[in-house]
Amino acid sequence: MWRIFARRAFAQATITPRATQMLINGRFLPAISGKTMPVINPATEKLITNVAEGDAADVRLAVDAARAAFDSGPWRRMSGEERGALLYKLADLVEKNADELATLESMDNGKPYFYSRNVDLALTISTFRYYAGLADKIHGETLPISGNIFGYLRKEPVGVAGQIIPWNFPLLMACWKLGPCLAAGCTSVLKPAEQTPLTALRLGELIMEAGFPKGVVNVVPGYGETAGNALVVNPKVDKIAFTGSTEIGKLIMRNSASYNLKRLTLELGGKSPNIIMDDADIEAAIAQSQFALFFNQGQCCIAGSRVFVHASIYDQFVERSIAAAKARKLGDPMAEGVEQGPQVDKDQQDKVMKYIESGQREGARMLAGGHKWGKSGFFVEPTVFADCQDNMTIAREEIFGPVMSIFKFNTIDEVIERANSSNYGLGAGIMTKSLDNAMKLINGLRVGTVYVNCYDEFRNNTPFGGFKDSGIGRELGLEGVKNYLELKTVLIKTAPGTLP
Repeated sequence: MWRIFARRAFAQATITPRATQMLINGRFLPAISGKTMPVINPATEKLITNVAEGDAADVRLAVDAARAAFDSGPWRRMSGEERGALLYKLADLVEKNADELATLESMDNGKPYFYSRNVDLALTISTFRYYAGLADKIHGETLPISGNIFGYLRKEPVGVAGQIIPWNFPLLMACWKLGPCLAAGCTSVLKPAEQTPLTALRLGELIMEAGFPKGVVNVVPGYGETAGNALVVNPKVDKIAFTGSTEIGKLIMRNSASYNLKRLTLELGGKSPNIIMDDADIEAAIAQSQFALFFNQGQCCIAGSRVFVHASIYDQFVERSIAAAKARKLGDPMAEGVEQGPQVDKDQQDKVMKYIESGQREGARMLAGGHKWGKSGFFVEPTVFADCQDNMTIAREEIFGPVMSIFKFNTIDEVIERANSSNYGLGAGIMTKSLDNAMKLINGLRVGTVYVNCYDEFRNNTPFGGFKDSGIGRELGLEGVKNYLELKTVLIKTAPGTLP
């Protein structure tokens, strides 16, 4: 499989993006201002293309289209079965164009093509199909009420959703938001990250090809402070779904509340502990810890970036982690065998390097990596720090890069307390052979997802989200659809004796 996809990647490495304008009300349009913004390949630092740069005027146009499609268009009046049929068509079209979409994702984001094709695209297709199958299973319930009152609950779509997508999993995160939104009968204005708009725009073409009514999905690329904020403050938007940093999530909460009380789901940052108990399978623990941290160049909100290792196996774990990090293959995302591509852009590369410098300055032992890599591109070597302390900057702040920080602990109670000391609570990993250890840690950790003897296992029916500063609400599963529904209580007085 690896060789098949690698050959396909080489064949499509110079693909020309076909969608570069914004999708509004079923038409592809330039920005009203005429502005465009560059899309850079992070592996080469060369221009891929320019896309329309939306701002407040374009967002207003898109929101008006989504509002009209919701209020007076056919979409929310369609049966769930009809909406599901269109989602199935979209999933089929994504599958048909998967090689092209994976190539665009790797060009745009920098992740190895193998992962774009086998992880991002595979999950996108299955997620759309999951919500296609769920669309006709959204229903209310009757309420047992004494007297001559008939009561029931209706579940209705919340309305127009503003959906703001991050740059680390551009297509997959768009799918995580569009799938439940469309299944519920809502309409969308989707703003992809300015760094990675290409797959969202191509998805917009496929949405129109599938036959979705105009205005149901609108795609407006642009910058956060202009297009993103315009979406947040628009009073015709009923809901905001955002994935990104905690800092921006808090800003969205403040700004959205100033205009109308929007429903919010915020999937935010993480500083997830990955706990290696003394009875863990050391071989599996090394492999899982490498994947938990270095997957997607460390640009994963749930990355296991704080690796807590029991004192009795600490030295062995550190030594083997260094060797594993040094063995990772960096390079062209389209090349066969490459495990790690570049960071998404120069800003992110510079941010990661500053964290590496702070780790050294504050006394952690840097034992692998720590430098930029290559003659071009925004690469950072896989980096391993040992003897980290909980008060260090690299222990407290989300790095979002290939930097592993290893901590030593002695007791299970100690590691629970230290793991919970973070303001974040997105996820955690546990490696142990003991059910008692696993259950004590599961019950003690204040996080949204716990992985036991695995990491980064995503399923369409498993809700994803965090505690504390890691966000509000959940995506995926039935919980994902609930984010896009309002509950209406109906009470009908009937004539005496008409109810059993």
